[in-house]
Amino acid sequence: MIQQLIILLIFLVAVAYMGRMLYRSFAASSGCAKGCGSCGSIDFNKIQKELEKKNASA
Repeated sequence: MIQQLIILLIFLVAVAYMGRMLYRSFAASSGCAKGCGSCGSIDFNKIQKELEKKNASA
């Protein structure tokens, strides 16, 4: 009986962890979708402006 409760607790913690990771991947306002914080956020507006500036000068 106690083994089943321990397994259930481990399973619920794993489900909560995966749910948190999934939520953070969709609700991330900065950074990449992985949610680990190891990479900086990608500023697509800045990239687009740089490309437009490069194309205008060429």
